[in-house]
Order: sequence, then structure tokens, then C-alpha cells
Amino acid sequence: MKKVDVYILSGFLGAGKTTLLQNILTQEHQKNRKIAVIMNELGETSIDSDAVSKDTPLKELLNGCVCCTIQGQLEVQLNQMLHEYELDAIYIETTGVAHPIEVLDACLSPLFAEKLDVKGIITLVDAKRWQDQEKLSIQLRKLLIEQVTHADIVLLNKTDSLSENEKAKLVAEIQGLNPNGKLYMTEHAKIPLSSIQPKQLGEKKHHEQSHVSKNLHVRSYVHTFTNPIDLDQFEKFLREMPDTIYRIKGYITFSHSTESFLFQYSYGMPLYMKEQIKRKQTLVFIGENLDHETLKQQLAAVEIATN
Repeated sequence: MKKVDVYILSGFLGAGKTTLLQNILTQEHQKNRKIAVIMNELGETSIDSDAVSKDTPLKELLNGCVCCTIQGQLEVQLNQMLHEYELDAIYIETTGVAHPIEVLDACLSPLFAEKLDVKGIITLVDAKRWQDQEKLSIQLRKLLIEQVTHADIVLLNKTDSLSENEKAKLVAEIQGLNPNGKLYMTEHAKIPLSSIQPKQLGEKKHHEQSHVSKNLHVRSYVHTFTNPIDLDQFEKFLREMPDTIYRIKGYITFSHSTESFLFQYSYGMPLYMKEQIKRKQTLVFIGENLDHETLKQQLAAVEIATN
């Protein structure tokens, strides 16, 4: 089954995300690619959805951020799209106050491990807003910086009013925060599609693989178990794993029980919840600088051989 590409459009309020989305959709349609859009807004009524043409499948998430009140709804909407349409890519436009990593987390449900290929986080920055960030509250300033820090591509937008010295200063600041990300200066959020879409990578291994494009520095690792796992060894693994892993979720079965468990881990806290139906044993790890081979070996060691 061909995986559907996913792109997350992040950026502060008023940065120009909807204009960027329109520019992207125009280019995608010229390539005859089948595209769908998920738009997330804080209010009860969508304002930006009119910007998406009627022939583009659209799902709307209202009254909350993807990262909090409606994360489960996003998974439902993604699942519906995958069943209703044959797609090449899905673009998710987030609210201006959404943290991109939480949005990424919402896309990495184990249910989608073999269906979605998250290509990257594209963050749009309003150049003037960046210059005036000291006027923002501490919380909003931190969010603005986080949106830049975790992006794979940063688009510094509305740069036409800046002097060359001002442009150079902003570029240096953003590259200092995110030296691994690509940075482009744009006007009216215009960017060639080739600049934001990574070239096709070589074939990945069928079993344990990176679920996110190798271009991302915030990565995920998907591990599928073939046998039940030892609870004590698994909890020992959790205690000893590096701090760079900050989120785990998926389904597991322990050797002492025939039941499946939904497992979630964040901020050092593991949570186990019994599942009504038996699930494929798959865990998704989210973090930075993940060593896939080491994780693979450590997780293989917690399995109970059934031979």
C-alpha cells in the first residue's frame, strides 16, 4: 500500500499560512496530484475554509488546538480521509497557537504506521512579528521560538519591507535557533513546491523503520513486536532510555496476560490501558537524534521467545 505524504503547516497567527496553503494547492493541482486538507481553527466557525477549492477534500477541526482538545478527532478525520479518497498528500494547517510537535504527535498514531509518511513541519514566520517579539507575552514568545526550533523548513515571510541588514539579522537569529532546518525568505508566502518537498528517499526496510522522512531532525521510530513482552524488562528499558525520547504510544501484549494494552508515555509517566480488542503490537517513539539500531536491539531484548 502506498503511503500518503503528510505536511504540517505551522506558524503564528497572521503569518500567512492560508496564503501559503493556497499557493501550495495551486502547484499540486498543476501536477495532477490528489491532495486533501485538514484545517484547525480555535473558534466555532471556520473562516479560512473558503480559501480551499471545492474539489479539494477538506476536513475541519473547530474549537480547539490539534494538540489538546481535539487530538482524537484528528485521528478520526485522517482515518476517514484515507478510507474515502485515494490521496497523494494531506496538508494540515494548524492554528497559530498550536505547538508543532504536538501536532506531529497527533499524526503518528500507531494505526497510521503503514499508511502515512510525515514529510515535515513547515513553519511560516512573519518577519515583522519576529522583530517585535518582545511585545508578546512570555508564553507566546516561547511558542513562536518553539515553532521555529522544531521546523524542518522555515519560511521568513513578508520580508519586502526589510532592509538588507534587517534581513541578515533575522536570518542569523533563526539559523542560530535551528541550524539544521532549511530557511527561505518569501513574499506573499510564495515558494516553489520543489523547495518544500524532499526528494524521494530510497526504499526503507519493511520492518522497524523511521516513520518520518530522514530530513526531519525531530524523528519517530516505529517498532513492531513479534512476541509478548516481559513487563519487568520493559519497565527497566523505560527507566534507562535517554531523555531525548519524550513520547511513546502504541499497543503491547505482556507475557503474563492475553490482553492487549494501549501504552502511552510522556514526561516520564507511563500509562497502560486495557484494550477491548487485540491489536498489532506496535510502538511509535518520538524524540530527537534517535538511534534506531540501539532501540531495535533493546526492544528485541524485552520480548519473550515463544519457541
